[in-house]
Amino acid sequence: MLESGLTRPRIRLLAIDIDGTLLDTKAELPPRNRAALEAAHHAGVEVVLVTGRRFAFALPVARLLPFEVILVASNGAVIKSSGGETYYRRLLPLEVASGALELTRQWRDYTVLAYDVDGPGQLVLEGIGTRTPGFQAWLESNRQFVVYAPLEEALRSRPEPPLQVMYSGPVAPLREVEGALLASPLASGFQLMKTEYEWRDLSIVDIIDRGCSKGDGLRRWAERRGIRRQEVMAVGDNFNDREMLEFAGLPVVMGNAVGDLLSNGWEVTGHCDQAGLAEAIERWLL
Repeated sequence: MLESGLTRPRIRLLAIDIDGTLLDTKAELPPRNRAALEAAHHAGVEVVLVTGRRFAFALPVARLLPFEVILVASNGAVIKSSGGETYYRRLLPLEVASGALELTRQWRDYTVLAYDVDGPGQLVLEGIGTRTPGFQAWLESNRQFVVYAPLEEALRSRPEPPLQVMYSGPVAPLREVEGALLASPLASGFQLMKTEYEWRDLSIVDIIDRGCSKGDGLRRWAERRGIRRQEVMAVGDNFNDREMLEFAGLPVVMGNAVGDLLSNGWEVTGHCDQAGLAEAIERWLL
């Protein structure tokens, strides 16, 4: 928070997470959020969606907005416009991906390889296994991108490495996956990003290239645009938003955020089901 009498620099870039921030708990865009973002856009503020989602899965959300936006996708490993222009891409080294698969073999039911390609083959799974209803729903919404194959075989046969190794499933086993990966010698070669929804018993753990994060992706885009971090406002709700919030001159945490973020002394806005993003934009930006 600012000390009394100090004035914040004008915000020129608004970076927002998608799930639990832009969208409500039903994965819908509240009309008030859309209106607030349109007002910010008309006021000359650049809007950037910064998400753990892959670009293809984030794009339909971006298209709900009445203007073109930049997407920092896959937790910072990809930067593209909603028009499809690629500005940055960073793949996971093959040896790191292979090592992660070997280390986490017992959790294969929760494991997915994600590639930066168009159409089928973006997601590689070995099978359905014991997937949760939430994962089944996610799989159904992504079915046009999915192929089934042994993961090690996919690594060997593809012309380039994956963007990430992704684990998705109930919270308890995914915490075991996180612990095993972070305790391994491999940990120095990757960045682990976690999104966790205890109320849904859903966790997503992404292994991406070392140094990648939402904060790194946002920094790269701000520098490209000549925007100082003091002129950046970021809004998020989950563990993988930490680096983005730490980078921003004005970090704002959703009221539905994980406790780890709410305890940092950052500004706090309302719940995503009460258009907390719009509240933040109206209060601190407009």
